[in-house]
Amino acid sequence: MQFGIFTIGDVTPDPTTGRAPTEHERIQATVAIARKAEEVGLDVFATGQHHNPPFVAPGNPPTLLSYLAAVTEKLILSTATTLITTTDPVRIAEDYAYLQHLAGGRVDLTMGRGNTGPVYPWFGKDIRQGIPLAVEHYNLLHRLWREDIVDWQGRFRTALQGFTSTPRPLDDVPPFVWHGSIRSPEIPEQAAYYGDGFFHNNIFWPAEHTRQMVDYYRQRFEHYGHGSSDQAIVGLGGQVFMRRNSQDAVREFRPYFDNAPVYGHGPSLEDFTAQTPLTVGTPEQVIEKTLSFRDYAGDYQRQLFLIDHAGLPLKTVLEQIDLLGEEVVPVLRREFAALKPAHVPEAPTHASLVARHRAGQDPVPGGTEFSPAGRARAAQATEGARR
Repeated sequence: MQFGIFTIGDVTPDPTTGRAPTEHERIQATVAIARKAEEVGLDVFATGQHHNPPFVAPGNPPTLLSYLAAVTEKLILSTATTLITTTDPVRIAEDYAYLQHLAGGRVDLTMGRGNTGPVYPWFGKDIRQGIPLAVEHYNLLHRLWREDIVDWQGRFRTALQGFTSTPRPLDDVPPFVWHGSIRSPEIPEQAAYYGDGFFHNNIFWPAEHTRQMVDYYRQRFEHYGHGSSDQAIVGLGGQVFMRRNSQDAVREFRPYFDNAPVYGHGPSLEDFTAQTPLTVGTPEQVIEKTLSFRDYAGDYQRQLFLIDHAGLPLKTVLEQIDLLGEEVVPVLRREFAALKPAHVPEAPTHASLVARHRAGQDPVPGGTEFSPAGRARAAQATEGARR
């Protein structure tokens, strides 16, 4: 199981001092946060994609992730959201394949529609077409990474004739894709159709809602023949703030929660922690609540935490990462591993995807478990074993 952190890159005044970091300070802090994540042994760093204040999460995430590839060695570099609706699929195919080469395969993506409505007209799109855009754009991206020459025509962009996206994916294996959604069933359906992962960023939602979305994805994953429902690839979001004493954690975090740009001035901290995955307390409380996610999401492959939002100073964020790496994640790794059945797959990595590809076991969209060539190789291997 993979553990990591994600950032939305908000530039928010610290409510205890009134001071907001400059954009330069926030960008440099993001780099420091990612490097700290690797230092303490986390697996993943993910960034959002924004095109508007108060965010400095890059409009072109490969800019940040390419830099991080140069200053890290093991960290998987991901997007918390790639705006598949308003970013040209050809650009996504080219940029992330290039990043994949630079990072030695330490790259994956989470496709999403974002939560900023005005971004659609900024890029010439209609928000009312959000779902059709997500479906059509990803279909094109999927083909661009897997076919050397693409002829394509759709509703939302210029047709392509004899087009080759360059560079080709590293080892002929595209980055793994998670499809992210918190409310639209069409997105887990899309993830299941392609045999991709489904990421439910459940930081705002009660357990029952998350259960319904994940269960639907699992059922459709099995329906399309990619494996049993408990073999589907699931990722979850989470949100934590920790101190050695739970009362200290609540006291320190409350002003940040109350003034957060997304959920501030809404439900109380106590109501929010009772109804959502937000955990404000001790490392032991974070462990206990995170382990409970398995009760409604099943065995899953990736857990990401949001910890750097709402104006929290860099020093505090780095302290949170130390607690995650030293006290929380080692216990979660051990406990989740002990609970996971042997037939449930590990989190995808470039190495595992290369092995799957070479065995001819890449999922085929919408129908059969393996490609025809893969089924033939699997049959030959089975026959050889019998002999």
